[in-house]
Amino acid sequence: MRLVTLRTPAGARPAVVATVDGVDRAVELPFATTVVEVLADPALRDQATDAAAAATAANPALAGLELDPPVTPGKILCLGYNYRGHVPDGVDPTANDPEWPDVFVKTPNTLAGPRDAVVIPPGATDVDYEGEVAIVIGRRAQRVALEDALDHVGGYTILNDVSDRAWQRRQSQWALGKCSDGFAPLGPWVVTPDEAGDPQDLLVEVVRDGVVTVSQSTSTTIFSVAFVVHHLSQVLTLEPGDVVSTGTPQKLPEAQDAHRPLADGDAVTVRISRLGELTTRFASASENLA
Repeated sequence: MRLVTLRTPAGARPAVVATVDGVDRAVELPFATTVVEVLADPALRDQATDAAAAATAANPALAGLELDPPVTPGKILCLGYNYRGHVPDGVDPTANDPEWPDVFVKTPNTLAGPRDAVVIPPGATDVDYEGEVAIVIGRRAQRVALEDALDHVGGYTILNDVSDRAWQRRQSQWALGKCSDGFAPLGPWVVTPDEAGDPQDLLVEVVRDGVVTVSQSTSTTIFSVAFVVHHLSQVLTLEPGDVVSTGTPQKLPEAQDAHRPLADGDAVTVRISRLGELTTRFASASENLA
């Protein structure tokens, strides 16, 4: 099941996506106020499933609707260097795996809808993209056992961990390189675990200028989704709607050699098997986005 948050004149509204005659259509869910409510309540999930099954061509096409981020997380936690072969500058990519995940935070101002343009701030000189599988928490997770961790996952979505490498390199902490306004486009939907399947068997790809620049399976992550949820929950409580982004693969060698900072008019598409696609357009700060 795919769940979205519609941006309407009356405010944000949850909806389920159903494909009717090859067209994705949105069915509003009047029995819930947020996607998180649906993810957290089995009875509401069943109602959403029934609503999707009853969809017809009379339901509006998703392509013509405005979308908010599918969830509004209380926390956005991210992992660095979680794919084998993706390592900090100067580190041997064949070296032993790290013992623990490298975790950082993106602040609430970074959250952006799946069709919102990312504005490149003045002074940002090396803006880059990172396409990632993001976990959406569905059940409160506090010191959960590894074997129970996946029971706390409400679904999966796509996050583009936009970063300004110049600011990131200026300090040991990455916050100023990661936390410009709108630097976390999320969506377009949350895919529930029954439809997403094995989170350790997803192909993550990124396309820029018509060229695939990233292509790697989540089977090559160092820390699994289950371990990440278990590990984080030992330190802080994960609440329904929280987002944990699981890291990006290394760019393909040709893309690394041809690195060019993102600029006005550029677009990047992150596509992940069974999760869909997230396309982000980049705009200069001076562009009128209205």
